[in-house]
Amino acid sequence: MIFPIGDDQVEGGDRPIFSYALIAANVVVFVAMFMMIPPEGFNTFYMTYGSIPQEISHGQDWWTLGSSMFLHGGMMHLVGNMLFLWVFADNIEATIGPWRFLVFYMLGGIIAGVAHTLFNPESLVPAVGASGAISAVLGAYLVMFPGSRIKVLILIFFTTASIPAFLFLGIWILQQTISGVGAISTVDLDTGGVAWWAHIGGFGFGFLAGFYFRTLLKRRVEGVELLV
Repeated sequence: MIFPIGDDQVEGGDRPIFSYALIAANVVVFVAMFMMIPPEGFNTFYMTYGSIPQEISHGQDWWTLGSSMFLHGGMMHLVGNMLFLWVFADNIEATIGPWRFLVFYMLGGIIAGVAHTLFNPESLVPAVGASGAISAVLGAYLVMFPGSRIKVLILIFFTTASIPAFLFLGIWILQQTISGVGAISTVDLDTGGVAWWAHIGGFGFGFLAGFYFRTLLKRRVEGVELLV
């Protein structure tokens, strides 16, 4: 398996306040949930605050498209998402500014949740996790920093390598798309799994937003070109 662990950093620009604040918020919610809720209460908690496609498709509990973005099903789920957020979000925020980034991130998560619902309209399984919003970040990153070098950990060989962002993210979205198409014919309304179409929907939104950011927000900070 390959995990991103770093990238080329934007010089100058705004401080990535919300990139790190979102990581902290997700961690705090996760820790608080496991400290305050007994194991037998987890299912009720996820059913209440997770995004259930059947409810969303019937116009109910739309607010869970937001709350579900801060919930995770386990430690590895949390760590994997926060690693991607830590590597890729700060350059986006430094370029477009903190408040614009926060709005972009939240919209990305909501649109990802809607995409998941469209492909699983009668599913009773609550969707949780920040991966839809993070996928939007990845889509924007591909457009805004295609030549950035992504440092990855190749777990099977216990070594690191540096690869172009367009290659890493291109392979990532290809994997999501293949899995998403394959899942259409095998969807189970009563069991969980990876919300592939949330990833695809979020990435698509971020990809389009990346062009918007390049066109309207290209600028220099302290004499350094931010978009490459």
